[in-house]
Amino acid sequence: MTPQPTERRLRTRFAWSVGLATIGITARVVWRMRTDGADGFPEPPFVIAANHHSFLDPLLVGAAFGRRTRFIGLVDLIGNYRFVDWVIDAFEVITIRRGTVPLGAMRQSLDHLSRGGVVGLFPEGTRSDRFGEGRLYPGAAWLATRAGVPLVAVAVLGSDRVLGIDNKLHRGQIEVVVGPTLHPVGTGREAVNDLTDRWRVWMASVVGDE
Repeated sequence: MTPQPTERRLRTRFAWSVGLATIGITARVVWRMRTDGADGFPEPPFVIAANHHSFLDPLLVGAAFGRRTRFIGLVDLIGNYRFVDWVIDAFEVITIRRGTVPLGAMRQSLDHLSRGGVVGLFPEGTRSDRFGEGRLYPGAAWLATRAGVPLVAVAVLGSDRVLGIDNKLHRGQIEVVVGPTLHPVGTGREAVNDLTDRWRVWMASVVGDE
């Protein structure tokens, strides 16, 4: 059943206030999550680009930032687990369909950035065992370049050992590293490729030996 507008607003307000704080506390207590450089987040609007090992990553990055962040996620996740569906709706995930051109998602993201918001993406496009195994998608850099906002590099370490590709929870320690604020130089494809490459170089320097 689709939630009514009033119900959805209440659910979203609860998620960004109580829910986000609860996630942060739980991660710090259960997985000893440490955030390095949290004061390095600039004032919105900006785009967050992070590596992706686990379904927990968007929640962990959101908790590290501590404020409303609309992540882009695959619509494939919807319909498998009721709790996941609740999280996707409550945290206002912008959904895209695998193998299609996400025009609607890009419009939603640009609109959110134009209103002073924050959008989060995973340039790897899917969860991976090790950073650099697959191709990188330019969506995060494209959004930052098109909107004229900075891109903040964020590395998540240890989430693969806590909830990895096997989808089983384990004990472990998580660290979220807030990296440099990268500014687009120019407006065309070269600018997008340059921004993606600068993000890749920093990320490889942090997680390359994981």
